[in-house]
Amino acid sequence: MTAKPRIALVIGSIRPTRFADKPAQWMLKQAQARNDMDVEWVDLRDHPLPFFAEAASNLHVPSKDPEALRWQARIAGFDGFIFVVAEYNHSITGGLKNALDQAYKEWNRKPFTAIAYGGAGGTRALEHLRGIAVELQMVSTRSAVHIGGSDFMKVLPMGGNQPIEEIEQALLPAAKNALDELSWWAGATMAARSATT
Repeated sequence: MTAKPRIALVIGSIRPTRFADKPAQWMLKQAQARNDMDVEWVDLRDHPLPFFAEAASNLHVPSKDPEALRWQARIAGFDGFIFVVAEYNHSITGGLKNALDQAYKEWNRKPFTAIAYGGAGGTRALEHLRGIAVELQMVSTRSAVHIGGSDFMKVLPMGGNQPIEEIEQALLPAAKNALDELSWWAGATMAARSATT
């Protein structure tokens, strides 16, 4: 029997007043309700990474910073990722970009999906993330969850501050598709990595 993939739900915002916890908790609940993956919460706040200042990517030169090494060790054992993506000025957060840059080998040949949010549903940020991920040799799912427009304003603390369950009927089909695709790609890439080890 094949082991279930280990999936990290990575919270990509480190702001003290971040909105990320609400969609992250909801997405974690959706993923943990399945029996085809084991999902763990990975919060960038728990990894106070310095700005990337290594000689090169750890693909070419081992990192020296202890926090970078701790981060690499934390994500290395995962078979796939769910990113919680906030859109800041049409892109991903600086914290998430830095966390992606602080590793390379640990992301390789692994799939990811996302729950993205912002006025336009985090679509521009997720497109930037996909471009970065291609360079890191990751596989993006086609589907993702987007919280935008009036739904975003309904659940945002500075808006209606409603529980996310108030809008979940609009989110559930996308979450199912995204997680189905993530599960499939995780199985495929786990088998391929195993065959080439």
